[in-house]
Amino acid sequence: MSSFWSTVVNIVIFLNIIGGYLLIRWVAKPNKGESKAGETTGHIWDDNLAELNNPMPMWWLYLFYISIIFALVYVVLYPGFSQYEGLLKWTSVGQYEEEVAKSEEKYGPLFSQFSDTPIEELSKNEDANKVGQRLFVTYCAQCHGSDAGGTRGYPNLTDNEWIWGGEASDIEHTILNGRDAAMPAWGSVLKPNQVEYVADYLFSLSGRPHKATDANRGKKLYDSYCVTCHMSDATGNKALGAPNLVDDVWLYGASRNKITESISKGRLGKMPPHKNFLGEDKVHVLAAYVYSLSNK
Repeated sequence: MSSFWSTVVNIVIFLNIIGGYLLIRWVAKPNKGESKAGETTGHIWDDNLAELNNPMPMWWLYLFYISIIFALVYVVLYPGFSQYEGLLKWTSVGQYEEEVAKSEEKYGPLFSQFSDTPIEELSKNEDANKVGQRLFVTYCAQCHGSDAGGTRGYPNLTDNEWIWGGEASDIEHTILNGRDAAMPAWGSVLKPNQVEYVADYLFSLSGRPHKATDANRGKKLYDSYCVTCHMSDATGNKALGAPNLVDDVWLYGASRNKITESISKGRLGKMPPHKNFLGEDKVHVLAAYVYSLSNK
């Protein structure tokens, strides 16, 4: 924030506090000719229903003054004036880090006890899997589902189809560092009928109904544009995150429309890293649980 806007914010804060004080003083001050407390104001309805002058009780008035004093103390102690840090130097980030440190001190040993156990072995530990399942439900279920079965755009973690590799080290690396996947859009390179040819070729690889002549045309296009990532046999490349196109497992949908959409418009997938958020010990336990789902 610039110094100009910082000054504007400070002025607005001061005017609000001073304005609140003046408003209370003005409302509480008796007017000239006003009847005394408890006396009638002269307004009478229905012959005998009189309006009395009943000012607010003093304790109520004092509460307003106390709130103004509290506001002044607050903006001095805490960062209430735009760029002003406050005498206590409090920040939301500092409080968060303090709470995280206390949490790690209290709960860290629950996870560190498993840190030296290999994931393959840890995946068979019932107690560790219970802890890992709680971590999964808290941090992973939003995308992959509570049963880890996945949904469109988010892979199933219970089968043996792994885009980036299903070994224990691969899974742990994925959770720790995340993954960025990109399928380029070929709609500007291939004509619509050529996209259909490639789709027919992919259908032929998994034994789905297709046009043989179009599949042959699609193979030539595949060899020109797709083989670099998905390999000559279309089994994919885990090092690049290029999926297997032979097994008929499609992350974004297996219909012809979804496949041609993936080819023409491309796809972008992102698995966020959890290393800085969870820490290596928690990720180790979580990876063991995920590994157990496809290695029962």
